[in-house]
Amino acid sequence: MSKPYTLNELLIITCAKEIEDYQNVILGVGLPTTAGALAKALFAPHATLMMESGIIDFEPLVPLHHIADAHSCRGFSYATDLFTAFTMTYRGFVDVCFLGVGQIDKFGNLNTTCIGDYDHPQLRLPGSGGAADFISYAKKTVLTLRGGQFVEKLDYFTSPGYLDGGDSRDRSGLFPQGSGPSMLLTTKGVFRFDDQTKEMYLAQIHPGVRLEDVRKQIPWELKVSPELTVTSRPTDAEIDFVRRFAPAESLGREAATELAIAHAVDRAQARGKNGKD
Repeated sequence: MSKPYTLNELLIITCAKEIEDYQNVILGVGLPTTAGALAKALFAPHATLMMESGIIDFEPLVPLHHIADAHSCRGFSYATDLFTAFTMTYRGFVDVCFLGVGQIDKFGNLNTTCIGDYDHPQLRLPGSGGAADFISYAKKTVLTLRGGQFVEKLDYFTSPGYLDGGDSRDRSGLFPQGSGPSMLLTTKGVFRFDDQTKEMYLAQIHPGVRLEDVRKQIPWELKVSPELTVTSRPTDAEIDFVRRFAPAESLGREAATELAIAHAVDRAQARGKNGKD
């Protein structure tokens, strides 16, 4: 029997399996970098990993601290600039990108700008950054939702998924044919998009999660694949890699923060005792 794993480890490993060998992959800070490092180490050795800032074909050493963190690499093939990295995406050289989600509707349109009214928001989110560009022009976009929400109507339309569904994205003439979100990963399961309607449906459910738990989070009548499967449990090799490469990501931010605070308190107490001695 394989070793126990955390939910964060399951999410990272499931994301990594969306990367295929020889693909060009744009990675952001956090989960995407760990997923990319895992994929390159274990099953996509010829994938080209790229930072949004223009560092190309890098060999991950530790998780990124920012989008231009050359110190996180063992090395890289070459470095260009932010403008060129985006231009490569526009020209069709990016196969896969990863984006986090604040709000999402049934057709994969995204809000990462604000919750509530734009001028008087309940919460101001990070904004688009490169998200609108990457989901528009990358061949495939993998979405992750860990603290966001499903909505019937976005509070703010930041980045385009499949617009009004069906062939509306392709008919708009604004995006490469066949591009768009391919998968949404949440803490409950894996969602994909119907080939014809482009409406989101539940494709996989994580171990221990009930279908009614998923439905509670979604304000529309969720479609479920007739071939619904349970997300594969990680192998020991996959778990070990994530724990070595990104122990904080493996634990999750809350647990990692608690441990860091406890460690800082222990060190302060130890210094205090040494001072008295």
